[in-house]
Amino acid sequence: MAQAGRLDGRVCVVSGASGGIGAASVELFSREGAKVVGVDLQPDCPGELALQADVTDEEQVRGVFARVREEYGHIDVLFNNAGISPSDDGSVLETTLEAWERVQSVNLRSVFLCCKHGIPHLLDNDGPARGSVINTASFVAVMGAATSQISYTASKGGVLALSRELGVEFARRGVRVNALCPGPVDTPLLRELFAKDPEKAARRLVHVPMGRFAAAEEIAKGALFLASEDSSFVTASTFLIDGGLSGAYTTPLD
Repeated sequence: MAQAGRLDGRVCVVSGASGGIGAASVELFSREGAKVVGVDLQPDCPGELALQADVTDEEQVRGVFARVREEYGHIDVLFNNAGISPSDDGSVLETTLEAWERVQSVNLRSVFLCCKHGIPHLLDNDGPARGSVINTASFVAVMGAATSQISYTASKGGVLALSRELGVEFARRGVRVNALCPGPVDTPLLRELFAKDPEKAARRLVHVPMGRFAAAEEIAKGALFLASEDSSFVTASTFLIDGGLSGAYTTPLD
């Protein structure tokens, strides 16, 4: 007999599904038995059902959840993972108001909207454990950096605080809410940084005790834990997967 997956029978909605952590999570959740809906601004993102939507637009977000509910009858997991980190977001002295607001909209407003319109569907489920919400924050939500991305950092701090509040608010109603806080992840964006400015990239890497950046699949495994009943007593948490970065004062020499 085939072993049951940790997400058998669950319907999971993953935003920011077209690449990186989102795509890795869609694949892993599917392998664990879930029906996964991928949501992204880009067309044809991975997922059993792929929906193209702008998650900063309230009506589109409302429509996504209505479509998923119509298709599958219930929703069990929200992985609110959409986010951007543009090059024009830097020091507070240089970042324009337009750049600030663009990052806030994608990174924080979208999480608010997906929770606002997604959580009611989870609350409709039967039983004491009604669902799990995972919001992608970042290690920068708990640390400062001289290589600033001021709006990105502020937005992720907002996601962390929002997740903590919702985790407490809905704890006795059977919905768990946690902030997934990845460290630096090996993505095309970081590889491009290494190619263009090895010194700047090395400055980031030296602070990671493990001496490498995370693979997207390693972060997806953390999301899987938070989505499944393996984390049934975990809510309102700051779930760091950062290779020890946030706990380090100095790092190993070799």
